[in-house]
Parts: sequence; structure tokens; C-alpha cells
Amino acid sequence: MRIFGKVRHRPSASWRQATDRAFTLIGDGRYEDAGALLTRAADMEPWLSESWFNLALLHKFRHDWEQARAAGLRAVALLDRETGAPDWWNVGIAATALQDWPLARRAWQAYGLKVRGEGSPSGEPLGMALGSAAVRLSPEGEAEVVWGRRLDPARIEVLSIPLPSSGRRWGEVVLHDGVPHGERTTAAGPSYPVFDEIELWAPSPVPTWVVLLEAATEADRDALERLAADAGFAAEDWSSSVRLLCRTCSESRMPSDEGEGEHLDPHDHSEPGHPGPLGHRTAGSGSLWVPERECGIAAPSALVRGLLDGWVADSPDTREWRDLEEVC
Repeated sequence: MRIFGKVRHRPSASWRQATDRAFTLIGDGRYEDAGALLTRAADMEPWLSESWFNLALLHKFRHDWEQARAAGLRAVALLDRETGAPDWWNVGIAATALQDWPLARRAWQAYGLKVRGEGSPSGEPLGMALGSAAVRLSPEGEAEVVWGRRLDPARIEVLSIPLPSSGRRWGEVVLHDGVPHGERTTAAGPSYPVFDEIELWAPSPVPTWVVLLEAATEADRDALERLAADAGFAAEDWSSSVRLLCRTCSESRMPSDEGEGEHLDPHDHSEPGHPGPLGHRTAGSGSLWVPERECGIAAPSALVRGLLDGWVADSPDTREWRDLEEVC
């Protein structure tokens, strides 16, 4: 096959050696050294789309989006198939990071996805209806899996209230990678992919608070969550919604009670009264209720105390709060 007058051929042994060594260095976090080898490989085989795909991948790891876009465009120019190539997905991620919406739309369409209309006035591809998913915040550190809404193939709006250790807030939009690492399944059958965060795309102005509640029943707890949602913000009972998973479990196909009620599984490494920081789930039912709850609230400082006082005023005999603290 000829591409721009050149005969497509298998990469040389030198190309393969340089590339293999580069990815070993990437695994060790030595991006500069890996970049030198991948640049050399691209010089040796400039007609291979893989040469530029690998460079685009490296620049993605480094969050150098201008270079990732440039290398990605060179890769797709050399493709020998029209749709479905991962090269286009990397271009879409880089374009999204740069808010290059015309290129992002072109990339998703070239990959084979449907992009509705013209999106927002800026051209942002909205309304793709990709549904719910989970995203692993800080995947290389103290990883935490939270629930969110997919805005497009590379962005998720965080709908859980992340723990303060993540440095993330409710309502933030994070850029995520294209290949899921793990799944959350439900008893009814649907499964939800778990994507790894790449970086924060849009911060949230809404602070995170932690408060200790005395809620006599689950219905009392639920009333606070509804009150916060009705105000356009969020409350989450961390005492029941958070569980600790080891990395192997977190990145596997895990049961989730998202929309289904309580699921008990042997991979849950939390301890009674000591929830862990690695995963969020919806509140379950049927277990022994403990009135003291640690709750996360996402709300402006001018509103949060009013929400809590209003919650107590609706049933003062069964509700109380104390120790409110802004944590993120």
C-alpha cells in the first residue's frame, strides 16, 4: 500500500527496540528519556502512523496538549482505515483539553461516534447522552472512584461529593482517559465503566463541608439529601456511601448498588464505622441503622448552615448537627 508516494512497510528492528525501550521508561516515569527515543523512532519511520501515535500518547501522559494534538494529527493523516482508530480518540482528548471544539467533534465523528447538531455557541459537543459512569480521581495516588455524568467521550461532571483527600469538588468536570479500568455492575444488569482522571478540566466554586449528623432514621438522612438537591447542591452520607477497596478490586468488575440497594461483597475492605476513601455508592437499606452519620455537603458558605438548620427545624426531635467544617 502506498501512502503519499511511500510504500507502507513493517517497522525496522531499530524502531521496535527504541519504541520498546521508550515504553519501559514511560512505565518508570522517565518521560524525557522516553521522548528522546520516540522522537528518534519517528525520525526512523516517519511514514508509520504508530510513530506519531506513540508520541501523541507520551505527550498525553505529560499533559502537553499542544504537542499531543500535533503528533495525533500526524498519526491520523497516515491511517489506513477510516473509522474506529484509537489515534482519533487521542486527538479528541487533546482537542477537548485545548477546547478546540471543531477538532474534537471531527475526532469523535471519525472514531465512529454520533455528535448531535452544532453543540453550544462555541461548538462544544453537547447532548451526546453517554449516561452515567464512574471516574477514578488521582489514579496514581490515593485513588478515589466517584460517580458522574459523561458530558462527552473525554469529560465527566462529578456528581458524588469527593473526600477532601482527593482535592476535588462536587460539580467539577474532569478530563479522563479513553480506556476504562474496571466496571461497576448492578443487580438489574447495567454496568458502568470506571475511567481514570487525567486532569481537572473545569473547577467548581462550590466548597465541600463535613458535618456530623444525628439522624434517628434513614428517612431523616434522606431528607437532608433531598433538601440540598432541591437547593441545587448536594449532600452525601459518607458513612454509608463510601467503601475501601484495594487497587486490584477497584480496577476489576465490581458489584455496585447504584440504583439497586445494598450489595455486600467479599472485596469490600471497609470496617464498621471506618469507611475507606476509594469508592462511592448509593445508600443501602436493611442494615442496622447508626444515628451518628458523617456527611459531606457541597454548598456555598452562605447557604450551608441555613440548609442544616432548616433540616433540623422540620423534625427537631429526630435531627441534630454539629462540627461543621469546610474541608475542600
